Amino acid sequence: MGIGEKARNFGKIAEGKTKEKLGHALGNENMQWKGRAEKIKGKMKHAAEKARDTLKH
Repeated sequence: MGIGEKARNFGKIAEGKTKEKLGHALGNENMQWKGRAEKIKGKMKHAAEKARDTLKH
C-alpha cells in the first residue's frame, strides 16, 4: 500500500468520525449516518489495500 493511499484512507476515516460526532452534537441524524458510512468506507478501502499487499508479497 502506498503512503498516499494509506493517508487518503485514514483521512476518510477521520473525516467520517468528525461528521458523525458533529451530527451527534447538533442532533442531525442524517449527518451522523453520512459520517458513519464514510468512516466504514475508509476502513473497507484500508482493509482491501492491506489484503492486496499481503497477497502481493
